[in-house]
Amino acid sequence: MQRTYELKSAQTLETMKQLRARGIQKMAVILRHSQREFSETAAHEPFMGLTPDGRTFAFDMGRALPSDTRPRIFSSFFGRCIETAYLLDKGYTREHGIFLDHNITEEPLAPFYIKDIERAVTRVQELGTRDFIREWFDGRIDEDIVINPEKTADMVAGHMAGHLEELKENETALCVSHDWNIFPLKEFKMGLKHEKFGDVGYLEGIVFFKEKGKTFITCADSDPIPL
Repeated sequence: MQRTYELKSAQTLETMKQLRARGIQKMAVILRHSQREFSETAAHEPFMGLTPDGRTFAFDMGRALPSDTRPRIFSSFFGRCIETAYLLDKGYTREHGIFLDHNITEEPLAPFYIKDIERAVTRVQELGTRDFIREWFDGRIDEDIVINPEKTADMVAGHMAGHLEELKENETALCVSHDWNIFPLKEFKMGLKHEKFGDVGYLEGIVFFKEKGKTFITCADSDPIPL
């Protein structure tokens, strides 16, 4: 089974390019994995990999990264995120001949907020993804199924800001995650409601950066916002 989402690697790269043009050299980018396979069986979710096109998209994005971004790559422990991270790495190395440190998996990039995946999947199937997300964001989903969305946004944002602090000049933290990790950032940190701005596309990213001592968050849909 396939579901259709827009590929947004070009928008993510353009956001990074614009920041570099204004002198920002350190960035932490949380981005959705590339195009993936799907299953209706909840237990299969962590193991679903990328489609052939998805593998190409991730590799090509890695090749498109400027040589002096010096990526440090992190990911969720789900298969599609690990595969995306690997291909970003290999695309960058193929293009620039620079070898990177291995990907590091991190729980804050995974769906840590889901406490009962069977009940969550059942509820999504009943409501549809968009209505489930709205119920979650409005506090109408039990926290024994999925934890508070504002707390989720705070935890993800704090994790990304922590990566930003660890970077050296001309380093970029590329953190491969999931659309549901990105939706709360858009809603609660940027005021971008998914009903208006739509699904999080494949390889769509949100960029964290510092300027004049302050941390900002931005993406293709928004000017920089203080975190």
